[in-house]
Amino acid sequence: MARIALKVDVDTERGTREGVPRIAALLEQLGVKATFLFSLGPDHTGRAVRRVFRRGFVGKVRRTSVLQHYGLRTLLYGTLLPGPHIGRRNVALLRDIAGRGFEVGVHTYDHTRWQDGVMHADEAWTHREIARAQAQFTGIFGAAAKVHGAAGWQLNPYVPDLEYALGFRYASDVRGTAPFIPVINGRRSRVPQLPTTLPTLDELLGRVDLGDAPPIDHLVALTRGASVDQVYTLHAELEGGAYLQDFARLLQAWRAQGHELCDLATQFASLDAASLPHHEIAFASVDGRAGVLATQGPACSG
Repeated sequence: MARIALKVDVDTERGTREGVPRIAALLEQLGVKATFLFSLGPDHTGRAVRRVFRRGFVGKVRRTSVLQHYGLRTLLYGTLLPGPHIGRRNVALLRDIAGRGFEVGVHTYDHTRWQDGVMHADEAWTHREIARAQAQFTGIFGAAAKVHGAAGWQLNPYVPDLEYALGFRYASDVRGTAPFIPVINGRRSRVPQLPTTLPTLDELLGRVDLGDAPPIDHLVALTRGASVDQVYTLHAELEGGAYLQDFARLLQAWRAQGHELCDLATQFASLDAASLPHHEIAFASVDGRAGVLATQGPACSG
């Protein structure tokens, strides 16, 4: 059987305050480790309304009941309401998660700013955003983060080198099939990628092409008999909210299949980084998600 690493993306203040403790309690109950990647700056979720012009965004909003899962207040942050600073407001909670033995890392500083701006940003902008997040993380936890997971799987060519310069040892920034060394514009990164390999819950919700089968059943079917390690990304706002019991059922089903459930650190420790294949970073669409994402592209010599 395979390892399935669990990566918890925490996008919002509400997800931090409500979703993270629920997920952590469930994981402790089941004796499962996971990696929590935190957004550490202001919550400006309301500014995501600009994505309405991206192909597929309106459809996603309708399918996933964004208002239900994020709440009206969150959807006004950064527009009609000031965005609360997630890191400063939740220091005790974040430290508690690390103190309970969970791996913690950086998702982003300002989630909406990164997701909407990084793809076309210059090096100075990109450095500033990653450095802000790493500095906030260090101030909270007393040491720099080792793992980075880009918000919305959005990158630009500067990100891999900046991750290394700012102290990250490995990253989970892209969608793909297996761990690799990223190559962008002919430059080989020194930060291995552990890509998200499985579809996310919000990508499966309401998909008419999947028929009447619940999304959890689809995920379980994808891993039946699998012998290759996987990474599953969940969101504090969904699996830590209305879908908590569905997530519990998913974990139990994966265990019944014989898979080892772990965090990214465990998966990374199992790798021989020097022997990982080199792949270009490509940008492509993913079923159920708007826009294009950073993905594991063709193999190359590096």
